[in-house]
Amino acid sequence: MNVLPKKNHAINFFTESVLDQKVINFWVQKFNPTWSTHEMLGSIVKKRSTAKDMVTLTIRCNKRMNFGLPGQHHPVIVEIAARRLERTYSLNRIDEQHVELTLKKVPQGAVSTWLCNVAEVGDVVEFGQPYGEMLCVTHPEKDVILLAAGSGITPMYSMIYDLAKTGQLAHYRLKLMYWVKRSNDLAFHEFFQNTAKQYPQFSYHAFCTQDDDQTASRLNESHVNDCGDLHDTAVFACGPSGFVNSACELFHAARLFKSEAFTLSPLEISDTGTVTITLTKSQKMLEVPRGISLLDALEQANEKPVAGCRMGICNKCSCHKVSGVTQNILNQNQNAEPGSSLRICINSAKSDLVLDL
Repeated sequence: MNVLPKKNHAINFFTESVLDQKVINFWVQKFNPTWSTHEMLGSIVKKRSTAKDMVTLTIRCNKRMNFGLPGQHHPVIVEIAARRLERTYSLNRIDEQHVELTLKKVPQGAVSTWLCNVAEVGDVVEFGQPYGEMLCVTHPEKDVILLAAGSGITPMYSMIYDLAKTGQLAHYRLKLMYWVKRSNDLAFHEFFQNTAKQYPQFSYHAFCTQDDDQTASRLNESHVNDCGDLHDTAVFACGPSGFVNSACELFHAARLFKSEAFTLSPLEISDTGTVTITLTKSQKMLEVPRGISLLDALEQANEKPVAGCRMGICNKCSCHKVSGVTQNILNQNQNAEPGSSLRICINSAKSDLVLDL
């Protein structure tokens, strides 16, 4: 009479613990820290300096890795002081198992500081699914202009590296324009120079805006004029939001324009005071400041909304706005439409809001 309950108890224990993915991962990672039933993990095998305050990590990925297309981004998750933190970076795949992650140390940036200063060979990072539509390979245009500022060069490097590696670069008329403050900020400079020598239809132009011996200017109309007719040209831009906004205005005549801003450099917002946000799912009412992103405002109120890239690309933070007026931090466009989707990382409150959070 007691055999069956004991047998069921054993089966339940086996099902609930041994077959639990977290339990399995815990034990298999005792043998190899990158083994996993479902997680995309990688182990740092090399670390080198790329430019001033920039580091390139070579990472060996496990078999679960979903390698994105050149130019796409991956969420990168690390554990710092028992907290899982996620940021978004471009990866460059160099062979069947390895990727390069190049990043710039951001002041007060927890993840970038850890990866640049603390991470060592052997440390493990986790990746999320790739995303992003700024891709040469998916568009038919063969006349391409790439505009990069600062660490916005990383997706451009990934695309050029892959095109050169596969020989496809010979079929493109591709122009790279790259802005940094000083010459020691230039990343992949030698690679771009050598590639330009090998492929005559690839041109590389670097602009150092704060070097004493140069008078290079920021992106302006003269750079557009140097590019000639844009009607059959695809233009991709990546950098701080101010740079991307300027590129969008200047290259409006391009046949195709795609851009990604990797940091929020908001236009001047004079809003002061507070608004009330009502969260329908948690049934909370919060008083938050105007003029900052809703994501930051909610986190300051000790809420923990889902977020990813924090720059308006991945859409992880998107939620349903029931009512109220919001303002896009990047371009200052206002949205009073009820029932719309809202990315809380790049929008601030202009009025009281009701959010489906």
